[in-house]
Amino acid sequence: MEVTGQLKLKYDTQKVSEKFQKRDFVLATDLSTPYPQYVSFQVTQDKCSMLDTFNQGDEIKVQFNLRGREWNGPQGIKYFNTLEAWRIEKVAAGQSSAPAQSNASMQENTSAPVFNSSISDNDDLPF
Repeated sequence: MEVTGQLKLKYDTQKVSEKFQKRDFVLATDLSTPYPQYVSFQVTQDKCSMLDTFNQGDEIKVQFNLRGREWNGPQGIKYFNTLEAWRIEKVAAGQSSAPAQSNASMQENTSAPVFNSSISDNDDLPF
């Protein structure tokens, strides 16, 4: 997955244990709308230094994986998500408008999905 936006904040690297470190940063997206989105990402281990070359306000493209986990605590089971960045690139000045247009067209198509199928479809899916 990937998203383009403006680097809003970057935090210092946190050493969680002797063998694990992480660093969080916030990406601002949809800045041209009345409701901008502020999305928190995380980099881990040797990727923590990737953020050193970027400054707040830079337009960047982040490629990431969506991670989820279950935690069974004293108050019951809870679920947590993490957006784990694995590549960060600076966006050239001329490229920033193209992703914004594609995001806008994706937002317009957020209605219920359309399923076009016929009985003659021969696929192996059980549903």
